[in-house]
Amino acid sequence: MKNKTVFITGSSRGIGKAIALRLAKEGANIIIAAKTVEPHPKLEGTIYTAAKEIEEAGGQALPIQVDIRNEENVKAAIEKAAEHFGGIDILINNASAINLSQTTEIPMKRYDLIHEINVRGTFMVSKYCIPFLKEGSNPHILNLSPPLNMSPEWFGKHLAYTMSKYGMSMIVLGLSDELKKAGIAVNALWPKTTIATAAVENIIGGEELMKCSRTPEIMADAAFHILSQASKECTGNFFVDEDVLKTAGETNFDKYAVDTSKQLIPDFFL
Repeated sequence: MKNKTVFITGSSRGIGKAIALRLAKEGANIIIAAKTVEPHPKLEGTIYTAAKEIEEAGGQALPIQVDIRNEENVKAAIEKAAEHFGGIDILINNASAINLSQTTEIPMKRYDLIHEINVRGTFMVSKYCIPFLKEGSNPHILNLSPPLNMSPEWFGKHLAYTMSKYGMSMIVLGLSDELKKAGIAVNALWPKTTIATAAVENIIGGEELMKCSRTPEIMADAAFHILSQASKECTGNFFVDEDVLKTAGETNFDKYAVDTSKQLIPDFFL
């Protein structure tokens, strides 16, 4: 990862920031492409505080305010990042919105938001990064999205959200084939258990669910392992964090638990 340039959406906090810090420890250049520039009362971190942490961890950081729903904003951010660091080697599509309402309950404004960010945003950031990735060193795209599963279970629970996350996974399926000749790896990564993030605390389950979760560092370690693979030999996979790390030889998963006395809760879609 030394001197690799990594564009990470939604990386001012949570899993995105954890991955950024993990790669920064290996000497990577990190583009923090996220919306938050002013402190939020319920959400910790801004693109600038994340940049400071990344540089303290040993990487170079470029914070750019990005709304991945805005095409001109996305294009300008990617071009600025490539110009600043001399290219882009890795794209991590981490930015995502969640709403677990059922069909009759979700406002169309919220439906549009999760699909604009999760599906359209992921597609668009990928689209404009691809020309730079084609010139990159061991280029990878990694989407934080689940294994595809056409069972009605998850569609019935929260159709709008499920469609949006599977849309991100369909991008993996399509781009891994489309970009195979270019040597660009395209994979998905998803957690086996819930991860202690602001979304889990504020939207899904509160403090109790946080205690039954793992820390974002397990996703960061799994992402590092995936991104270290040869791009021409590792593509089109739907990885689960624990399985990735077991394959890499990890045996101690207690270190990732928020509270080892609590029973871990499986994440969605698994």
